[in-house]
Amino acid sequence: MKAIALFAATAAALAVLAGCGSSKPSNKDDSAFVYLMDRKPTWTENAVDTLPPLPQEANLLPFTVSENTPLTFFIDKNSLSVGTDGIVRYTVVVKSPAGARNVNYEGIRCDNYNWRLYASINEDQNSWDRTVANDFQRIENGNLNAYRAALYQDYFCANKLPMGSAKQILSNIQMKRTAVSNYH
Repeated sequence: MKAIALFAATAAALAVLAGCGSSKPSNKDDSAFVYLMDRKPTWTENAVDTLPPLPQEANLLPFTVSENTPLTFFIDKNSLSVGTDGIVRYTVVVKSPAGARNVNYEGIRCDNYNWRLYASINEDQNSWDRTVANDFQRIENGNLNAYRAALYQDYFCANKLPMGSAKQILSNIQMKRTAVSNYH
């Protein structure tokens, strides 16, 4: 009886060893799991073929950047859009106390805290100038005129996604409901 048990145990051990020795050890991960940081980016920006009309005074919504800056900042409510690419596009108007104004059509990419300029108003203030367009760059924090950071943090983005539809974002700007005020 002991001989049969010894034979069975030996046969089982040989079967296990035979299964283990059939392939070479490898560091290759054969599972379907892929780490988030190892994923290849597949993001592509939507084409911006047409620009919005130049902003009209009646369509400008003010927003606060800093209580310490003399400049005033506005979003043109007719230009704001949320793209399927995760970019919030908008026309911003920046006015100085002396009456000077800058008008830009820009986009903020929520997933990586970047912004891009698509066009600025021309010297004659009567049409868009696309020659000033730039590629995406990091949003600057900390200066008195960091309006892109204020838009990203207060109205446009949360958890690396747009805060909602263009209508929801505009409602928040009109009602002065910032991301922080929504938590209280």
